[in-house]
Amino acid sequence: MLKAIIVTLAGFICLTAGAQNTAALLDAAVKKLETDTQFKHAIISLYVVDSKTGKLVFDKNAQVGLAPASCQKVVTSVSAFEMLGKDFKYKTALLIDTAVINSSTFKLQKRYDGIIIVRGNGDPTLGSFRYAITTSELVLNKWAGSLKNIGIDGMHGIILTEDVERPGEINILPDGYIWQDIGNYYAAVTSLINWQENQYDIKLKSSATGKLTEIVSVSPAVPNLNFMNAVVSGGIGSGDNAYIYCPPYADTAFIKGTIPPNKEGFVISGAMPNPSVVLHQQLSNKMKKKGIGLSIDPVMYFSLSNWKYNLNYDKKTIEIKESVHFSPPLDSINYWFLKKSINLYGEAFVKTIGRQKKNTFSLDSGISIIKYFWKQRGISPAALNIIDGSGLSPSNRVTTNALVTVMQYAKKQNWFASFYNALPEMNGIKMKDGYISGVRSYTGYIKSKNGAEYTFSFIVNNFSGSAGAVREKMW
Repeated sequence: MLKAIIVTLAGFICLTAGAQNTAALLDAAVKKLETDTQFKHAIISLYVVDSKTGKLVFDKNAQVGLAPASCQKVVTSVSAFEMLGKDFKYKTALLIDTAVINSSTFKLQKRYDGIIIVRGNGDPTLGSFRYAITTSELVLNKWAGSLKNIGIDGMHGIILTEDVERPGEINILPDGYIWQDIGNYYAAVTSLINWQENQYDIKLKSSATGKLTEIVSVSPAVPNLNFMNAVVSGGIGSGDNAYIYCPPYADTAFIKGTIPPNKEGFVISGAMPNPSVVLHQQLSNKMKKKGIGLSIDPVMYFSLSNWKYNLNYDKKTIEIKESVHFSPPLDSINYWFLKKSINLYGEAFVKTIGRQKKNTFSLDSGISIIKYFWKQRGISPAALNIIDGSGLSPSNRVTTNALVTVMQYAKKQNWFASFYNALPEMNGIKMKDGYISGVRSYTGYIKSKNGAEYTFSFIVNNFSGSAGAVREKMW
């Protein structure tokens, strides 16, 4: 018995000594970082705990709220696993006007003069290329085929694509997004209907340095969107420094900046200002290919705020069962959310939490639920001062202590394997990274050479100079 106690005590002393040594090494490294001119006006926060025991290893400004960039995605991811479930799926379907249905045969008159409704629930993967079951071609074929199968040979009516549910939800862009980001693919808006990840590609042709570029093509086509192109050719090796400025529902996009010279097809990617319009056009084209004649192009109304609360149309519709489309399960969506840092997915998760818990598909609703959830688990709302689901807004303020607390909580859940698998791996470290102007961040799990396991969060705000150099110094 005495021998067992001595062995256990010796092990504890070794672990304690190891932790103290790690803390001393980290303290020396952070102090060295603080002397670097790039960090003269910066705030450095680093928080490390023992993954198995939760005991503190190192704390530098762990209770200071900082902009976390994409490390905020771990909060959204864990919250979605907990409140939606790893097997949650989004449902999208077509509905039609019951006034022209034969209830016994479920067949329609050949010329359809009613309403076709595209009813979404916020699926961010609808029409996405990332999954075999979500491609635009598969979805459009299913929908046009389902219309053909119930007897529609022609149409002279309305396609209503529902992108918002209530008039108050029409502001579908997070308030904290900055103007330079809005209009670019990584700041795509999230609504009840998302299509092809709400992204389009502009192919530009450049010539000599300083010369105006030429727009070669836009794919997919974005109806009613005009482009004012002021992008010029930069210097050799200048890279992609072109930005698109275009708010939701706008009809004009402004492009400025530079791209490398002498490129035949340099691609920059934008955010669809109204994904419903793109979906509407593609669905109409697919219907024509399926032999459904359109005497005129169907009118497209994008917002339920123009319909539901005025005409009460919803009582006269029925779902076409063949048209029902389900997304991949949440753990599959989360995989790409963390691996590729897709902001659209994060905003969709937050809004979906709001809808599932409070029947309101809005960021404000989802964020209030998320903050309350973590408050009940020991994280002060002031330590999780978030205004979006992706971390793109520079106005978010999160502590490294809060991020580590979330990561430690995740380790104890039955869905942890899915979450862990989705974290990117960099130099053998499973962690999420983040970068926006003036911000570099890392949050994850690491194993030391002696087998010790740590959970950490490391954020720097307001550094100067090269972001690449800061990355190397943080590593």
